[in-house]
Amino acid sequence: MKRFVVGITGASGSIYGARLIEALLHDPDHEVHLIVTPAGARVMAGELAGRPRLDPREPRSWLEITEEQARRIVAYDSHDIGAGPASGTFRTTATIVCPCSMKTLGAAAAGLAENLLTRAADVALKEGRPLVLVPRETPLSLIHLRNMTRLAKAGAIILPANPGFYHQPQTIEDLVRFIVQKIFDRLGLDLPNPIRWGE
Repeated sequence: MKRFVVGITGASGSIYGARLIEALLHDPDHEVHLIVTPAGARVMAGELAGRPRLDPREPRSWLEITEEQARRIVAYDSHDIGAGPASGTFRTTATIVCPCSMKTLGAAAAGLAENLLTRAADVALKEGRPLVLVPRETPLSLIHLRNMTRLAKAGAIILPANPGFYHQPQTIEDLVRFIVQKIFDRLGLDLPNPIRWGE
């Protein structure tokens, strides 16, 4: 079983995180360890339309998944610094923060393990495991850029939520899928029905 730590923060773009989790769970050999920050939960409630009873710790209230897939999600309280993902001995395939707020990115760049998510990011870096950060903020200040550079030099993958248009997207879902595929490609995973230039 491959374990993926997925964090959702207060940056706009909750749909990216939701579709990423759904895509990861498409493979029965994948398990998602989910960390939603308080700000992430607040943004999700406003952005994921049609989910009036959204509960971050109850993924079936906001994800389009089966009961079997839901059983492969372990949801954590972001304040639980003693949970599995806080330790390097808790083996994971990758940690993905999608979307990643500038606060979380800044904390990761400074090595501030202030909550379970930033600790999980710190663990990924120190253990040499893939850490994918998906910032959505724009424009970017010099502080943001320097934090990204610092993280990239430390081994993180900075993958901004900047969808392409060469595949002639018709819906928001097409744009979101483009970013999810970029994450999958960077981790060496196969996304069903990928968007490929020239194919």
